[in-house]
This record gives sequence, structure tokens and C-alpha cells, in this order.
Amino acid sequence: QVQLVESGGGLVQAGGSLRLSCAHSTSIFSTSTMAWYRQAPGNVRELVARVRLDGSTYLINPVQGRFTISRDNAKNMVYLQMNMLKPEDTAVYYCNRYGASDRYDYWGQGTQVTVSS
Repeated sequence: QVQLVESGGGLVQAGGSLRLSCAHSTSIFSTSTMAWYRQAPGNVRELVARVRLDGSTYLINPVQGRFTISRDNAKNMVYLQMNMLKPEDTAVYYCNRYGASDRYDYWGQGTQVTVSS
């Protein structure tokens, strides 16, 4: 059974930190580059960061220096450490394999991150 469960979101003041966690359940995810995405109200879902099996990472420019993505392959977990949060980081955050389709791939329910100014 495919399962992606995101957690760790919440309400935080600007400048604060949150750590998001993603538990995934199948070999598809365990052997894939994994990623965090986010979707703000009225916007399309966008890539935030991705992490390869070897631990190498990529983060989009707006979050570089503030966010860190990591994975624990033994535990089937992916993490997103978010520091120095800004109001524009407010969104629902999702994890999935890198390149997942909005239309054809399974998505979890995500976790809401709200940053107040």
C-alpha cells in the first residue's frame, strides 16, 4: 500500500523554525530521489528541495541557506529543516519522489506551514 505521511507543520512567527518529516512506505520511494514540494493558496505546487539516494541535495534559491533536506534510508524517512522562516514560506508542504506528477501520482495530505509576520 502506497503511503506518504507528512508531519511537523504548524504556526510559527517569522524567523522561527520547523522540522517537517515524511514517512514513506514502498520500495518506489526508498530507491528514488525524494523531494519536498509546497503549494500556497492560489498557486501551483512547486518544488522546494530534493535529495538523492547518496544524500546530495538541491534547494530552490528562495530557501537556500535557510532550509535543509535530508533522508534516512533505513527508516524510510525524509526531512525538511526550515530555519529563518518567512511569511512567504506559508503553504501546504508535501513530500514525494522527485518528478512526481500532480495528476498521475499518489500524494499524501501534506502538512500546513503558516508563518506570521
